[in-house]
Amino acid sequence: MGLFQQPARTVLRRTLYLVGGALIAGFIVAAGLVIRFGSTLALSLTLALPNAEPWVASFFADPPVEQITINSQGRPLHADLYRPATPRAALLLVHGLSRAGRRHPDLVRLARSLARHGELVLVPEFEGLTAFRLTGREVEEIRGALDHLAGLHSRVGIAGFSFGAGPALLAAADSPNVRLAASFGGYADLRNVVAFITTGVHNFRGTRYVQRQEEYNRWKLLSLLAVYVEHARDRQLLQQLAERKLADPAENTSNLEAGLGGAGRSLLNLALNRREEAVAPLLAALPPTVREALDSLSPLSRVPRISGRLLIAHGAGDDSIPFTESMRLAEAASERSRVVILQTFHHTGPRPFFESARLRARDGWNLMLLVDDLLVMR
Repeated sequence: MGLFQQPARTVLRRTLYLVGGALIAGFIVAAGLVIRFGSTLALSLTLALPNAEPWVASFFADPPVEQITINSQGRPLHADLYRPATPRAALLLVHGLSRAGRRHPDLVRLARSLARHGELVLVPEFEGLTAFRLTGREVEEIRGALDHLAGLHSRVGIAGFSFGAGPALLAAADSPNVRLAASFGGYADLRNVVAFITTGVHNFRGTRYVQRQEEYNRWKLLSLLAVYVEHARDRQLLQQLAERKLADPAENTSNLEAGLGGAGRSLLNLALNRREEAVAPLLAALPPTVREALDSLSPLSRVPRISGRLLIAHGAGDDSIPFTESMRLAEAASERSRVVILQTFHHTGPRPFFESARLRARDGWNLMLLVDDLLVMR
């Protein structure tokens, strides 16, 4: 009997060694994955499920936040700087059209989350964007902020959101030190955005899409472009009209409309239009200063000049800027881009949780890949 027990013991011992070795190897691999992707998973979870942030945050130290002022061509640019203990890269965040500016809760949550995971994050306040205007000055302000950030870290990236993404990409095209540029819910050509906001129609590579439009967006568009009307009285009336409509879209503004001259009336006609076939002639009828602004603030032709990698994400249900604009940006950037169209996201954030499980799982995976690129800044 002893003759048979010895081999059995040997087999058992070898089996235990193998199982133990496999467990140790599995632990090492798991630990490596946590070290490599732990921040990616945590940040992705925070972005996909905002309510999970307090739970995720409990595992990481909150970074200190400094209020600083940057000199931008002789003008002060106020900003918040989120400082991790040991920054591995620096990232500039450019907010969109928002009264809250750099203090928008979603932007603060993102900046704080990025800093927890090792990013030095700079979030300036762009006065034009807080007033729902694209003045063109934002591009110079962003360049100044990038120069400031380059003095703090050698690895610099930039991420723009919504209507802030256009100026961010334009500034990145003139900044060779930018390793990575990201556009979230951004645009390629403002003329396409005008067509979408007024008619709900957008196109890409011969495919026509139609989405329901929000009236609120018409008045954002009017406010955005009114600053380029040269006639002072028309400009003032248009801005007042847009402010009132943004506060209450149902308000009667006929008294303001009656005072408009030809230049102001042409821009109002564009904002009020609902017919796809009328967009081109209405754009052609705009004052030259407005048409020039539409061209100069559209980053599509400048994207190939961006030296770093381009990350692009867009919600398929976005009712402010169509997702096809992000597809155009990706096409212009060619192989240097990663583009993700998120089916369960709206403009720049997630839809309610109870959507299709399959779509949410796919969006979660794509979001994780995007976040990993953002954190690694490769």
